[in-house]
Amino acid sequence: MKALAQFLFEAGMLKKMKRTGYPFLGSGGESVADHCFRAALIGYMLALELEGVDEAKVALMLLHHDLAEARTGDLNYMNKRYCTPDEEKALEHATRELPPALAERVKELCGEFNAGQSMEAQLAQDADQLDLMVELKEQQDLGNPYAKHWLHYALKRLITEPGKNLAQAILTTDWTDWWFEKRDDLWVKNNNH
Repeated sequence: MKALAQFLFEAGMLKKMKRTGYPFLGSGGESVADHCFRAALIGYMLALELEGVDEAKVALMLLHHDLAEARTGDLNYMNKRYCTPDEEKALEHATRELPPALAERVKELCGEFNAGQSMEAQLAQDADQLDLMVELKEQQDLGNPYAKHWLHYALKRLITEPGKNLAQAILTTDWTDWWFEKRDDLWVKNNNH
């Protein structure tokens, strides 16, 4: 149980670790854990669009895909021009004290995600990009002129049809549409009653 507790403390670092691309964008921000949470939701929803896909596996891949970053840090596209993280070594070290079955499962999920060969992995990779796109669309709606350029390249990285379809919906939805209904009866108090 001590090894599990240590692993949980390590995973908790992702709640504190900021994603490093946002300073280059000039606005926005989130932790690695924030990203993994919504990406897992996105992956789960995408998997439900296709028959014969293991939606739980897609979500689990996304919950695990950035665990190595607790040791390597989050490297953005600029950083990756000059630095290559050894994620395999980081995962090996992170899981070496875990029960063997759990250690193998963690490494298996991350390996499958990175290989990108299975439909589950491709959906997970799309969800990884789609979470970024949701953040970028919010920043674009808030006036960041650079977000549209980042959205352009994120869109090109998508692989699956469900991923591409969701991307189009993201791009055409205002980030406030889920709550700001723009109705007088909700926003203007009638003093006559």
